[in-house]
Amino acid sequence: QVQLVESGGGLVQPGGSLTLSCAASGTFLRINDMGWYRQAPGKQRELVATISNGGSTNYADSVKGRFTISRDNAKNTVYLQMSDLKPEDTAVYYCTAKVVSLFSLNDYWGQGTQVTVSS
Repeated sequence: QVQLVESGGGLVQPGGSLTLSCAASGTFLRINDMGWYRQAPGKQRELVATISNGGSTNYADSVKGRFTISRDNAKNTVYLQMSDLKPEDTAVYYCTAKVVSLFSLNDYWGQGTQVTVSS
């Protein structure tokens, strides 16, 4: 089994910055792609950013130039650096990882962390 534990959410003013972290633990061989999704009240969950095992990244148009996804493979951790935050960034943010074990490849999700951008 694999667990993804998120941290770093909170309340921030418009224009401010936050960094989210997501650490994987458990029994596995390696982690392939990792990513971040978010879901605002009354809206569907949307992709924010992804990063491959080799470091290739992809971003939603709404966050390009403001958010940066990165990973530390030695710590099995993915990060989301957020700057110039806007009220429309308010959502619960979820990390996800594609995990390789001896006999399977599975997707795992973190518990979610609240990011609120408000004056």
